[in-house]
Amino acid sequence: MDELLSKIRNCSHCEEHLPLGPRPIVAAHPKSKIAIIGQAPGTKVHQTGVPWDDPSGKQLRKWLNVTDEQFYDEQLFALVPMGFCYPGKGKSGDLPPRPECAPLWHKALVNQMPDLKLTILIGQYAQKYYLGNTMKRNLTETVNNYQEYLPDCFVLPHPSPRNRFWLSKNPWFDKDVLPDLRKRVSSSLIS
Repeated sequence: MDELLSKIRNCSHCEEHLPLGPRPIVAAHPKSKIAIIGQAPGTKVHQTGVPWDDPSGKQLRKWLNVTDEQFYDEQLFALVPMGFCYPGKGKSGDLPPRPECAPLWHKALVNQMPDLKLTILIGQYAQKYYLGNTMKRNLTETVNNYQEYLPDCFVLPHPSPRNRFWLSKNPWFDKDVLPDLRKRVSSSLIS
C-alpha cells in the first residue's frame, strides 16, 4: 500500500491539463473500513493537501456523524477522489474530475483494502463509475433509491454548500437517508 500511495502522490500523468499543476490528494490504509469516493479536490484542498478540508468536508463529517479525528484516521476512512488533483474552474464551479485517474488507480487501491465494509459514493461521477448501468436516470433518483446499492455501496449527493437548494427540495434525504447512513457508518466502524 505504501508503494502504491507513493506512486499516486507522485503521479503527473495529466499534468498539462491541470491549471495548478499536479498535487494528488489521497488517504488510505490496508485496514480502512469505509472508502469515501468523492469527486476531486477543490482549490482549498489543493493548497492544504488535506482531503475534504473545506466546507464540503465539514458538512460530510456532519452527515456521517463522525469527528475530525475519526474521519482522518486512515484505518477507519479511505478518502479517494475520482480525480486526485484539482481539475480547474468551469462555468458553474470546478471542472469534472480528470477521467484518467480512476481507471489508473482505483482498482489497485481497493484491492489493497480487504477490510472495507462500506463504500460511500459521493456525486454523479463516482456513482457513474462504480454503479454503471444500475445508476438511475439522475442523481436524485439514484440517492432516493440508495437501498438498492446496499450493503456494499451508499450513494450520496455532494455535500457542497452549493447543494442547499437540492437539500431543501428533497426533505426525504435528511429524514430517511441520513439516519440510515449514520447507522451503517457507525456499525462499519465498530465491526
